[in-house]
Amino acid sequence: MGMTPLSPTDTGLRGTVLVLGGARSGKSRLSEAMLTALPAPWVYLATGRAWDEEMHERILRHRAERGSTGWLTVEEPLDVQTVLNRHAQTPVLLDCLTLWLSNLLLEERDVQGATTAFMAGLAARQAPTVLVANEVGLGIVPENSLARRFRDEAGRLHQRIAQEVSRVMFVAAGLPLTLKDDGVD
Repeated sequence: MGMTPLSPTDTGLRGTVLVLGGARSGKSRLSEAMLTALPAPWVYLATGRAWDEEMHERILRHRAERGSTGWLTVEEPLDVQTVLNRHAQTPVLLDCLTLWLSNLLLEERDVQGATTAFMAGLAARQAPTVLVANEVGLGIVPENSLARRFRDEAGRLHQRIAQEVSRVMFVAAGLPLTLKDDGVD
């Protein structure tokens, strides 16, 4: 059984889908398909930073794969709630929460405060939102304190979002599994 499709009238936290999965699992492709099933335009909120040439090439490749028809790409590594608010009436795909969290930690920002502001931004939205995140808690315990903190913060962030949104998906090998669907239609 699949997830209830998104509707243009899905708003706030009930109109938000969290898509979790490992690296290269197909979560971004699934998320893009969910959003593009709605009428354009759509906002692609990219949180990644091009720290090196490989990441720069990856960002360019993702843009090219998405194409420009219907998409407005907004690159914002930290202040995602402002982008959510600015585009409150347009469907948004945030890719990805994991990089956003990494950016917060590397900049030594208040993760709890940023998460609270982010959740408020989601709740105020007047259009569907799809959130992409890497599930990092399925592997070994990291060997250093920053990596352990990141894993723990990611787990807490995912749990908080999953408790409040209406739909949660997990993707592995390109196959989606519905973890939560409160029947929004």
